[in-house]
Amino acid sequence: MDKTSIIGIFLGIMAIIVGMVLKGVSLSVLINPAAIVIIIIGTIAAVVIAFPTNEIKRVPKLFRVLFKDTQTYTIQELIVLFSEWAQIARKEGLLALEAKLQEIDDPFLKTGLSMAVDGQSAEFIRDVMTEEINAMEERHEAGAAIFSQAGTYAPTLGVLGAVLGLIAALANLENIEELGHSISAAFVATLLGIFTGYVLWHPFANKLKRKSQQEVLVRQVMIEGILSILEGQAPRTIQQKLAFYLPEKERAKISDEGSVTSDA
Repeated sequence: MDKTSIIGIFLGIMAIIVGMVLKGVSLSVLINPAAIVIIIIGTIAAVVIAFPTNEIKRVPKLFRVLFKDTQTYTIQELIVLFSEWAQIARKEGLLALEAKLQEIDDPFLKTGLSMAVDGQSAEFIRDVMTEEINAMEERHEAGAAIFSQAGTYAPTLGVLGAVLGLIAALANLENIEELGHSISAAFVATLLGIFTGYVLWHPFANKLKRKSQQEVLVRQVMIEGILSILEGQAPRTIQQKLAFYLPEKERAKISDEGSVTSDA
């Protein structure tokens, strides 16, 4: 579970609620079916128009990515793993790693190691795995674009909702008290549009991009680790090589014995 997504949404909602209370605004104004329909249904409609069906179908999966930690290995774990595999390969040969394939949960890593065990060349393995990374980046970019566009549409639809509300309010100019309430309600759509656009959809798009970048980095480490084993490099050499993918402070956690110390 990615707790930061839930915490962020909670803090965003609380910021609006507390802000309204401090300003003396009744929370009941948020119960505005017309504004909700314009913003939510309108945003969905705009996104459906803007993107092809095959990309829209991926939206439920994108939400799972936002709220679930799908990464199977960290870079630190991969460094330890490749150091162990390199030790086995140097002692027993590359074919000895075939027994390790059943223990791998990540399909990308499993495919790469399988190609190495099968005797494929380093150039071929790098090309195939790099192409897969590129294809993955394109898919992730398309997914992030859906939320990014939703974040662009929602505030504009909020203005549209406010205009419609003002039109309805101005139709009752003879009732001054009712006019004030109508004008106040008209801007609820703008509030919802800006909130959903800049507190939900744009941040969602950014999180998907960041998760994609992290996944690409992890997969690049996988490629380098597999090719290093294929080249017969020593475990310590592989460890030092892959450590450069870590921040400088994290590199210090890699011990001389070839393992990664815990954060505790």
